[in-house]
Amino acid sequence: MTNLRTALYDWHASHGGRMVPFAGWEMPVQYTGIVAEHQAVRTSAGVFDISHMGRLSFPGKDVLPFLEDIFTNSVASMKLDQVRYGLVCNDRGQILDDVLIYRWPYGYSMVVNGANRTKIVAWLEAHVAGRDVAVADLTLETAMIALQGPKSLAIAAGLFDVDPSTLKYYYAAPALYCRQPCVVSRTGYTGEDGLEVIVPKDLAVTLWSEIVERGALPCGLGARDTLRLEAAMPLYGHELDETIDPVQAGLGWAVKFDKPFLGREAIQARDAHRPVRVGLALDGKRAAREGSMILLGGQAVGRVTSGSFAPTLDRPVAMGYIAPPYTKPGLTLDVDIRGTATPATVVALPFYKRAK
Repeated sequence: MTNLRTALYDWHASHGGRMVPFAGWEMPVQYTGIVAEHQAVRTSAGVFDISHMGRLSFPGKDVLPFLEDIFTNSVASMKLDQVRYGLVCNDRGQILDDVLIYRWPYGYSMVVNGANRTKIVAWLEAHVAGRDVAVADLTLETAMIALQGPKSLAIAAGLFDVDPSTLKYYYAAPALYCRQPCVVSRTGYTGEDGLEVIVPKDLAVTLWSEIVERGALPCGLGARDTLRLEAAMPLYGHELDETIDPVQAGLGWAVKFDKPFLGREAIQARDAHRPVRVGLALDGKRAAREGSMILLGGQAVGRVTSGSFAPTLDRPVAMGYIAPPYTKPGLTLDVDIRGTATPATVVALPFYKRAK
């Protein structure tokens, strides 16, 4: 099956982006280098092509009860222009995807993970259940660009007919760019302040180029991964999948048990002894990789789901799932890194949190 290409593919390929297959798309993994791109986002600003993310809309008058049924968080309590994080679970309470829902004057939209787009569209369509609501997939008609870092708002000043600096965190606004409708949201996946912008695909190169000309460094998926790991943001296919429930993933804050939703009863009946997500700070310079075993006294007590050298912290860190008795911050464990038991300390998440 041929991978899809975003509207920015030719720009990436002609400006040194190293392209790799990812989530069914051809995406840039890096330009100048992962560490340089990572540090640019922490200290200045970086720009990411995130057009592989799925963008869905829901025409129809029954959209609110429909979304309440399939979303773990509350939809009805959302304010106008608010963006809310939550999960879509199966009837066993296991995670099909983590998503963002946007509330607009005319209804609601959703952003889903690129690797899960076709699965989630099919799941949603199968659960419409005769309601007056449709699932409209707008992914291939649009592009999505993330501008992230402490200088993001200054770089974005004057780009749109709305001032992004007036947006609260996790709020969005309909806007115009080059006289065409777009969406600007104060959201991101890096642990820094910033914006995510949805534009018609024909404007993607124009917007991207203008952001770069204003000083943002083009960044690839490699830096996006190290940034989100430092911020302890889970990644579907690593910390989240169809064997994990939201509570053990540490996402209970995004689950509202006071309303019905698919999978609620199964989550409430979960086994309290299931492994839970934790952070690990490793000794030395070697990074743990996904699947590395976490050991106590030579016996496996968990496994790593994501690991990397953290440029901001100048040390390797990892997230993983550990049996509950061994999750107290300060506990010393070992991680098996290619046959070598490497000391690691359980630490509170996130590893990194930006100054307010």
